[in-house]
Amino acid sequence: MCGIIGAVHMKGNIASILRQSLKRLEYRGYDSSGIATVSEGTLFIKKDKGKIDDIHHRLNFDTLPGSIGIGHTRWATHGPPSKVNAHPHTDCQKRIAVVHNGIIENYQELREQLQANGHRFESQTDTEVIPHMIEEALSHTPTLKEAVAETITQLEGSYAIVVLGTNGKELVCARKESPLVIGLGTQGVYCASDVPAFLPMTRKTIVLEDHEVVHLTSNSALMSRIDDTGSLAPLPIREPTVVKWTIDMAQKGGYPHFMLKEIHEQPRALSDTLRIRKNDLEAFAEVLHNHKNILTIAAGTSFHATMAAKYMFSHIADRLIHGVIASEGSDTVAESLGKDTAVLAVTQSGETIDTLHAVKHLKNQGATILTITNTVGSSITRMADSVLYTQAGPEIGVAATKTYATQLATLASLSISLGTMTGAQTDKESQELFMALNQFPNLIQAVIRNQESQIKETAQQYITKSNFFFLGRGISTSTAMEGALKIKEIAYVHAEGYPAGESKHGPIALVEPGFPIIFVAPNDNTRRHLESNVMEMKARGAQIISICSATDQRLIDLSHHAIPLPELPSKFFSPISYVIPLQLLAYYAAILRGHDPDQPRNLAKSVTVL
Repeated sequence: MCGIIGAVHMKGNIASILRQSLKRLEYRGYDSSGIATVSEGTLFIKKDKGKIDDIHHRLNFDTLPGSIGIGHTRWATHGPPSKVNAHPHTDCQKRIAVVHNGIIENYQELREQLQANGHRFESQTDTEVIPHMIEEALSHTPTLKEAVAETITQLEGSYAIVVLGTNGKELVCARKESPLVIGLGTQGVYCASDVPAFLPMTRKTIVLEDHEVVHLTSNSALMSRIDDTGSLAPLPIREPTVVKWTIDMAQKGGYPHFMLKEIHEQPRALSDTLRIRKNDLEAFAEVLHNHKNILTIAAGTSFHATMAAKYMFSHIADRLIHGVIASEGSDTVAESLGKDTAVLAVTQSGETIDTLHAVKHLKNQGATILTITNTVGSSITRMADSVLYTQAGPEIGVAATKTYATQLATLASLSISLGTMTGAQTDKESQELFMALNQFPNLIQAVIRNQESQIKETAQQYITKSNFFFLGRGISTSTAMEGALKIKEIAYVHAEGYPAGESKHGPIALVEPGFPIIFVAPNDNTRRHLESNVMEMKARGAQIISICSATDQRLIDLSHHAIPLPELPSKFFSPISYVIPLQLLAYYAAILRGHDPDQPRNLAKSVTVL
């Protein structure tokens, strides 16, 4: 996820407006930024690595001339944060500049074709293919709009783009799966990835749909749509919507908190993450396959993702992995590793000091280091021998939500690829598992849409409770532990996540009438045994709250409250959808108790102290 802005004004320099617009979008990406303007037929660009204010202090964006321009604040997906990888990107002749939000899946093939035609590339980004393709298209198309339309029909993946040419009179923007909105003002016209960018200038907005292309001038926004033949078909102008949000609300997409916004962003984050290139996934899996031992290292929520991976790898790839909490890493394994061990470090930020410290210790023993992270160019990527990036985009809320879902999706994809190499899965079986995995974005969208109000009501009924158990079996133990962590983090309620079968070995002593126990109960091979645990707790007066299949009428009848979920396309990936109600439950528990879920006390997004 990145922030993009384009603006065409009737007169006056646009640079200061673009800079301030980017500042309002900085929550969407903050590793590099850039602005391009056009004046008297010449393209001017300033960009660099770092936060917007720091770059402005060094370069002074406001001196860029012209009344038309584009800007970008980046969350890196291809190529680490650097000046050369910062947007905007240009063609060979520096006559076209492009800013882009999204992921171009086939960029490597397109780049090779363009290089064969003599195009020169400067960055490591997927975006840079776009201005070069437009340059090619302009050699045989009469307008910039048609050149953009021809280009985007060849792009695979997601994109929201704004294109600036040196005629200095027009912008062309287009979208597919990545957000883009038009702003209609009295002094000019705007396009951006989110409303806050232009909210001080106008509240009149038009949200673009997939495959729509818009030609912008200082007083018009002419819309077209690419039809099934790849041709542009004009669209009637839609009536603009008048936004009534404040800037703070707009940055959160109209949600009251970033955490809720990020819970709702999970279908999109999952879809982007599941676009990991097959070759990258297989190369990563091959390193694991070639090592005798696999050790996972992680902390907090990331550790719960590796717990789920333990089950995925065992059942799907027939490989046993050993998981270690990062802060215990050097003490747990001592000096027992060597070259036969691959260490898989999972970290959202790539800067978690416990994980970095453990990885350094293990690397010194000769282990091969692999990492899964959400942050390009982070410290862990410089220590690792191989890296896979999740595509959650920046996560502002301290409590991890969408980064957890994308870690699960990445580990699931990896287990399938590894399963093919170990022979545990046939090619057909692997294909079926990937198809099942790709159903989860729509599945969790349905969970959020259909169950959120019920979950809020459940939180209201248990608002006075000060202790909870979260119980699950098998892979659901990791989900239970993540649910307990969430309600502790942001609602400040004591909760314990536990294997349900172990609950009778101690925890059951705490159960008394009215004690709330949340069972994570997908309809998998643990379901029959879990019912016995439900009966044990119910016999002692516990309040039973079940997260279960909508078809599991037996468990629904046994429960005081049940949150029914859609049937799973694969039992191996249940944490991806079954964690959603627990995230929402924690969120609403925090709100009802009067706490800010985005900034829980004593916690930080990236823990950088041992």
